[in-house]
Amino acid sequence: MNTASAPEATGAESLRARETLKALYGYVRPHRWAVALGLLLALVGAAGGLLQPLATKTLVDRLSSGGTIGTILLAMTVLVLLSMVAEAFGAYVLERTAESVVLAARRSLIGRLLRLRLTEVDRMQPGDLMSRVTSDTTLLRAVSTQAVVSAATGAVTLVAAVVVMAFLDAVLLGVTLGVVAVVGVAAALVMPKIGQAAERAQAAVGEMSTGLERVFGAFRTVKASGAEEREAARVEAAARRAWRHGVRSAKWEAVLGSADDLAVELAFLAVLAVGGARVASGDMPVSTLIAFLLYLFYLMEPVYKLVEAASQYQEGAAAIARIAQVDRLATEKQDRHLSARPAATKTLRPRPASVRFEEVSFRYGTGLPDIHQRVDFEVPGGGRTAFVGPSGTGKSTVFALVERFYEATGGRVLVDGKDVTKWPLSELRSVIGYVEQDAPVLAGTLRENLVFAAPGATDDEIREVLTRTRLDALVERLPHGLDTPVGHRGTKLSGGERQRIAIARALLRRPRLLLLDEATSQLDAVNELALRDVIAETARETTVLVVAHRLSTVTDADRIVVLDAGKVRAVGTHEELVAEDELYAQLAATQLLTSAGRPRG
Repeated sequence: MNTASAPEATGAESLRARETLKALYGYVRPHRWAVALGLLLALVGAAGGLLQPLATKTLVDRLSSGGTIGTILLAMTVLVLLSMVAEAFGAYVLERTAESVVLAARRSLIGRLLRLRLTEVDRMQPGDLMSRVTSDTTLLRAVSTQAVVSAATGAVTLVAAVVVMAFLDAVLLGVTLGVVAVVGVAAALVMPKIGQAAERAQAAVGEMSTGLERVFGAFRTVKASGAEEREAARVEAAARRAWRHGVRSAKWEAVLGSADDLAVELAFLAVLAVGGARVASGDMPVSTLIAFLLYLFYLMEPVYKLVEAASQYQEGAAAIARIAQVDRLATEKQDRHLSARPAATKTLRPRPASVRFEEVSFRYGTGLPDIHQRVDFEVPGGGRTAFVGPSGTGKSTVFALVERFYEATGGRVLVDGKDVTKWPLSELRSVIGYVEQDAPVLAGTLRENLVFAAPGATDDEIREVLTRTRLDALVERLPHGLDTPVGHRGTKLSGGERQRIAIARALLRRPRLLLLDEATSQLDAVNELALRDVIAETARETTVLVVAHRLSTVTDADRIVVLDAGKVRAVGTHEELVAEDELYAQLAATQLLTSAGRPRG
């Protein structure tokens, strides 16, 4: 199966600034009025701070002239309180909006990930995809609102402060801007380094998630193999890479913050020196110098906001690039919603579906060998058809092509005489019941697993299928019956129980076409015999396709398709093939147990 190199599987291409801003606006746009309100409140708070140095100048001038200052002090107090209230409410609005942006991004990603084509899921690492929903979207919180508002308020208040400072004294403003410009150039050189470090840190977090997903996906195997330390070292290596790049990002952010402080401090010293000389020479009053120095310190906040916004943007751009990569992955086309259960009533049985492969070829990726080479066979509606052959001949791939998990690279796959690519996808899958080779059971209760493919199933239908699949005894001994949790991936159940649950789940759907991929490989002889009877009964009203390695599963099939080297070698009944096909005769002689292993209960 096609796999990608590590960089392709876990990394993300950096987006151009314009693309990043466009993607960012896409997340912010539904909340633009809330962001505008937060920006307005932030500007109101900033305006209060902007007026305080002027009020201080007026206060100093009033004291110098011997006037009263009570009114000015009251006005300054009211100004400070209003500024604080506006900033606090604005901060709440922005934080709430940021959470809404993250929620919307996660909902969009989750929906898209569940619609991905299997070829994309095969290529990517599941843990890395999950990290894009969790850690990457978290970075949107800051960049989508705080960075936008910080940049806007920082720019507006910076310009306003510069205008007022120019009004106070143009000479001192020139000194201030000269110092700030020198340090600003140095700060601009640091910005890309923060973005690079943040992107690599996020990629490492994805690798860490991938490593953990790998371990928990085979937890018993890891423990049984004594591989805990090796696997821990693998995950810790990714954690160390994330730490290293995170520290590197923090280092450059610290340099950026220090440059901000350095610019203000140097500007203060320069203004103090030049301004003191101008006060001493009588070119400006001391109140103007005091107000100018207050504005200089006031500049720290808007400059800090701009620096912080730039830093958040660099980190957010890395996250946006990784999220945008998911948006470029191929997804299955969505069509009108259908019920998980095909249209049928108890009085009108569903018509069995027919299946035909016409010269079908298939490979998992460019440059890989063909799994199918001009495969051609026909299955009429109803009855049982078994697929046998050595491992790797494409038996399970037949089912994957019928379900349209993959698209044929040549020829046509038809269900009911209609090319599967012409079927609405949900309609096609609604008529199919599918039992996978490893019979997966999801975390949750037994009831949730049984009705997973048929959420509208009634209690009577559930009881009926439990009896047919011999699960009624299991339900009786479970502490909470159908509502008993089955554990992660059904770890509280035996392999045979998981297979019977998977079969029951498919039967509850009342499909027109039932696909069974080694569905009884883990059953003991008694339960296998019972399930064979159920399958035989089902085949009277449903088309049943079976991939099997056991002779007992295929001997009474209506037809058997023998696959070898990606081609159809022979088609016939058991008796016909034993007499006419050498490969099938060899498989039959060894009980077809070429890869099934010993059955388990």
